[in-house]
Formats: sequence, C-alpha cells, structure tokens
Amino acid sequence: MSGTIITLKKGGGRQLKGGGLWIYDNEIAQVTGSFENGDIVTVQDFDGYFLGYGYYNPRSTISVRIMSRRKEHPVNDALIEQRVRDAWNYRKAVTDTSCCRLIFGEADFLPGIVIDKFSDVLVVESLALGIDRLKGLILEKLQKVLLEDGISIRGIYERSDAKVREQEGMQRTKGFIGAPFDTKVLIEENGVKYYVDVQEGQKTGFFLDQKYNRAAVARLCPGKKVLDCFTHTGSFALNAGKAGAASVLGVDASETGIAQARENAALNGLSDTVQFTCADVFDLLPSLEQQGERFDVVILDPPAFTKSRNSIKNAVKGYREINLRGMKLVKNGGFLATCSCSHFMDPDLFAKTIAEAARNAHKRLRQVEFRTQACDHPILWASDSSYYLKFYIFQVVEEL
Repeated sequence: MSGTIITLKKGGGRQLKGGGLWIYDNEIAQVTGSFENGDIVTVQDFDGYFLGYGYYNPRSTISVRIMSRRKEHPVNDALIEQRVRDAWNYRKAVTDTSCCRLIFGEADFLPGIVIDKFSDVLVVESLALGIDRLKGLILEKLQKVLLEDGISIRGIYERSDAKVREQEGMQRTKGFIGAPFDTKVLIEENGVKYYVDVQEGQKTGFFLDQKYNRAAVARLCPGKKVLDCFTHTGSFALNAGKAGAASVLGVDASETGIAQARENAALNGLSDTVQFTCADVFDLLPSLEQQGERFDVVILDPPAFTKSRNSIKNAVKGYREINLRGMKLVKNGGFLATCSCSHFMDPDLFAKTIAEAARNAHKRLRQVEFRTQACDHPILWASDSSYYLKFYIFQVVEEL
C-alpha cells in the first residue's frame, strides 16, 4: 500500500457512504503523497474521518474503488484470500459450482474483476488498473481455496478485451495465463451439455447468468412449438428441447454462434427437434409474422442495446420493437420470455417499454414470473452496477 491519502470534498462520497464502493473524480478535494496509477490509497472524509482503502486511478471517472472499509483490514494477502474464500463459500451454499461465476466484482468486494469457472477451467476478465495489478494474487488464492475442496484447475484464460480498459490506461488483452490448454471446454448445466469456447466465445464464453431462467422457461415447453431469438450458442433452445418441446427454432445473427449451437444440439441428441438459423432477428420476426407463423413460446434474450446513459432512447426503441414483434408471434394463451441485460435499462423503464409494446400489439400480458440474474451473480444492495438482468415470463392473451 502507498502512503497516499485522498480527502473528499464536503458532501462528497455519497454513494460510498450509502454502501457503494465507488468514488468519482469530482468528489475528491485533495490527494496527498506520491503514487502510481492503480496504487492502494487511504480515503478520508473532508474532516479526516477514515472511510476506507481502495485503488486509485485519476485517469478514470470512477477514481477510487474501495476494497476495505475497516482501518484494521488493509489490502494485503490475507484480505484477498478472505475475499476469495468468502466468495467460494457463498457459491457452495447457493448454486451448482460445476460451472458458475466465482468472482463478481463489486458484489464480492473485489471491484473490477470477474472470474468464471467452466468445469476445471477459469476465465478471468479484469476491467480496472488497480485490480489488474492484484489479478495474479487473486488467481493464486482462488486456486488454493478450490484445491482445499479437491478441485484442481487445469488452465486459466484471460478475456480482458473489453473497451473500458482503455479508459483505465490499459491495453485490451486476451490469452493464456500459465500453460496453454484446449480452450474448447465441455460443461453441463440443467442437464444440457455444451462446448464452451473460452477463447473466441462472447464475453467469457458462455452466459452463466441465465442458468435458472433457462430452467424456468423450459418448464413451459413440453410438447410446444418454441422460438428462441438471439440464441447465441443455443442455450434457451436446448433447454426447451431437453424439456420435450415438439419443435424449436433458434435464431442468431452470428454464423459462429449458430455453428456452435448446432454442435451443441448434436451433443445432446436434439438435432432433429432443435433447428437453428442465422438471421437478423429484427428482419426475421416481421417476416415470420407475414408468413402466418405462430409459436406457443417465444424467448427474447437480446444483447445489451445500451451500455451508457447516452444511448437509452435508441435502446428503448429496440426493446419496444422486438417485444412488439415477439408478442405478435405468440399464439393466444402462449408465453413470452423477455429480458434486458443492460444495467442502464432500469427495471421501471424496461417494464414501461414492455407495456407500450403490448398496447401497440393489442395484447394483454399476464405476468407469470419476474426474475433476475442467477445467484452466482449476486446483487449487492447499494451497488447498483451489480443489478443488471431483468427477466419476465408472461402469458400473452388477445384483448377481449
């Protein structure tokens, strides 16, 4: 730890004092002492009251991310090991750990880093300079803690290729940490097998956050005709097929994703029931409607249409359009599963957008369930960024 002290302005640090972990650049009154960007610093209020230890990067709008709020708990090997151990114990208590998110940034009090476990492979994404400098230590402690439970990790792959790293003064990077290994990893989730490409797949290779949402939708699918939009590598479609759907059509604009989805269908013996097509969902849905196609279950799992507050208006249009089109393809009394994975599309705005789509489509919605991300992606109250996935299941009925 450096001896640098950051003093906040009077009235600064509101998010931090409300339970959050971030301090913004415009809340800082003074920086005392020399430092390198990414160093651990001490944060105090305007009156000298100790607020915590965190890492500091003046290049970022989020200038400090807090690692510890207790003066007697400095950021050292012991603290990192405790954070990792707590995160693992939490996962063991709440979820199937064969494949899961082991570390979820701020929600595990390790801000700026995500680590996913796919069978015996770890995939790490580091998004901030301070945590990047601690990445090796975190991975070392994580492997130690897992080995105590008899879990040996055969390989680690880094997917720190997000654009946000550039704002932190870092290059985007991906590659092996340690010895190379076969990056095509076989996993099983909800009884469905997948090949996960940790090297070339989206994000860390597979979207673990929808695990229980896939199971919830699958319960509605036995004997049904199902449409899965933005299928990626086929996860919702394959859960529907495994549950006994009569037929499933999965759609995605990525040729690579569709090729992987077909491979996953074959892996589960579902190639006859679950079909995939490469198409733009926004073009395909109106075309299916014109052809008179109707489905018992329609699933909409789009990518984040907005990653900033500035593009929310366009995102609303996108969500409204696909939900309207999706509703029109649902048979009367059928079901629509729809979600948003954008943090900036807040729950109230998302609900309002779906309601507008229903009015425009002249449909009535009967809510079956509202869900969020899987529990290995915990929502830390007062840390708004940890809550991002909103997931609805509706029965769609004609207006009377």
